[in-house]
Amino acid sequence: MPEGDTIHHAANRIRPLLLGRVPDEIRTPHPRVAASGWPERLAGRAVRSVDAHGKHLFLRFEGGLTLHSHLRMTGSWGTYAPGQRRRRAAHRAWLVLRAGEHEIVEFDGPVLELLTDARASGDQRIAGLGPDILAPELDEADILRRLREDDPTRAIGDALLDQRTVAGIGNIWKSEACWEARIDPWRATGTVGDDEVLAVLRGVRPRMQRTAELGMSARQDHVYGRSGRPCERCGEVIRVRGQGDDNRRTFWCPRCQT
Repeated sequence: MPEGDTIHHAANRIRPLLLGRVPDEIRTPHPRVAASGWPERLAGRAVRSVDAHGKHLFLRFEGGLTLHSHLRMTGSWGTYAPGQRRRRAAHRAWLVLRAGEHEIVEFDGPVLELLTDARASGDQRIAGLGPDILAPELDEADILRRLREDDPTRAIGDALLDQRTVAGIGNIWKSEACWEARIDPWRATGTVGDDEVLAVLRGVRPRMQRTAELGMSARQDHVYGRSGRPCERCGEVIRVRGQGDDNRRTFWCPRCQT
């Protein structure tokens, strides 16, 4: 599943192409959205902002309308210059916006919807999100409050995936965050001190900021996907095991993460 840095990177690529302008063309070619009427509803409306919060992306148009996207496991945003080959087949495109010579394409959009601002503000999938790990100023106090209101017996690695506590961390970055802070992802949240939680957040945030700016090619994994290989820090063999109700793969070093 694309994580918060992927979505912020997409927003950073889309924003210069659309912000403040009326798209020259809006198409909804996929059968799931072909009859949506979005091109007609958005005709003549300028894009007033391109925002990301956690794993959610918002294209906000004049007149109080917002295109909301969540890519889940399969979706992708792409921006394309003239003649540039698309990364996915044309029939997988759900939304195409043309701005000058560029196209912005959303592929395989499991959650793609046009909302009024009033509906978006009251939608608990959005309003219930915790602070964004990539917000300009991270609200650490709110994250700690939300975490302490959660089940104290829940493993900290699993708790970091709860978007109601902190938005934007997914399975990759929860493993990397715990490794960065030398925290065992299997420890019960109630045994992890506030200073340790903050070390997790502060350790991974700059790395996510870097990939949000430069793209996923700038990501360097120290523990994720490295099961059976030696830990870069202590040489112990990295382990992997499913965690939480969704059995999400968690990678960790059993020696230097305590």
